[in-house]
Amino acid sequence: MNSSTLWSPQKVQYCFDFVNNSCPRKVRSTISLWTMYIFMVGATVVTIGGNMLVIISIAHFKQLHSPTNFLICSLATADFLLSFLVMPYSMIRSVDSCWYFGDLFCKLHTSFDIMLCTTSIFHLCFISVDRYYAVCDPLHYVTKITIPVILIFLLISWVVPFLFTFGLVFSEFNVNGIEEYVASIACNGLCAFILNKLWAVVASLLTFFLPGTVMLGIYVHIFTVAKKHTRQIAKIPSTVKCVSVMKKTISTNKESKATKTLSIVMGVFLFCWLPFFMLIIADPFFNFSAPEDLYNAFNWLGYFNSTCNPVIYALFYSWFRKALKMIVTGRIFRPDSSTLTLFPTDI
Repeated sequence: MNSSTLWSPQKVQYCFDFVNNSCPRKVRSTISLWTMYIFMVGATVVTIGGNMLVIISIAHFKQLHSPTNFLICSLATADFLLSFLVMPYSMIRSVDSCWYFGDLFCKLHTSFDIMLCTTSIFHLCFISVDRYYAVCDPLHYVTKITIPVILIFLLISWVVPFLFTFGLVFSEFNVNGIEEYVASIACNGLCAFILNKLWAVVASLLTFFLPGTVMLGIYVHIFTVAKKHTRQIAKIPSTVKCVSVMKKTISTNKESKATKTLSIVMGVFLFCWLPFFMLIIADPFFNFSAPEDLYNAFNWLGYFNSTCNPVIYALFYSWFRKALKMIVTGRIFRPDSSTLTLFPTDI
């Protein structure tokens, strides 16, 4: 028996067949390919559609024009851009382990990827500040959280991540000291953002861990104050629960429910992105030994956060469900649709 029949290694496939130093392309089974494409295409489509519905709802219905909702609308915009500009190209790279779109677009894709992730967490941080004043200092909420203040929040949330991310990616400070390793893995078809030990820690702290810690601290304080308000209301004798107390109760319940919802949004964000940032920090200290598929899995878990946010709104916000029904049924095209009531005003 010929030895070649006993051992027939699978032929290596490359990203570019007729280009020197081409990266090897990942060969997957048909089942794996279909599973990955169904999940990634589905996540991308749902993320685009869901966040677009949030944007349309808040932009169209005048009753939803509030400081908190403007922040939510901007957050949905960041999630929409992530799904539209980043996720389709990341899908192809994750499946094939190849980048077919050139070095310049690789840097642009990486920059938008990191920027939009950072923009999302900055939005969530400012949303927690908004909730702090709504629950802990409701008498001064209207004077503290104004439209100009919201515009400053939005400016910081978009400009700071843009400057930080594009500056880091295009300056290539992230590879200082690891040039030999980067050169050793360089090939045509590779698009990987590699961080040295210093920038792995600094970037993760600035874009995730520090803002996340601030948010957790604010929400813990908010829940403490909300429970205190609840206990105080419960102690009020039923004989003195007049209309003013009822107003306070309704307002407190409303703000408490909104705070819990936004806390769930933050919690989902931390759950989705924490494994990725832990891997980012650990990988340089373990000689970049993390498997590529593990990196891709954690990266897509992070993307999945942008898919979850509209689902959370649909489950916990009655105004979003009503707005969605009006959009689906076409009532949004009526002349007076923008002034329709989506939720009752306070007594």
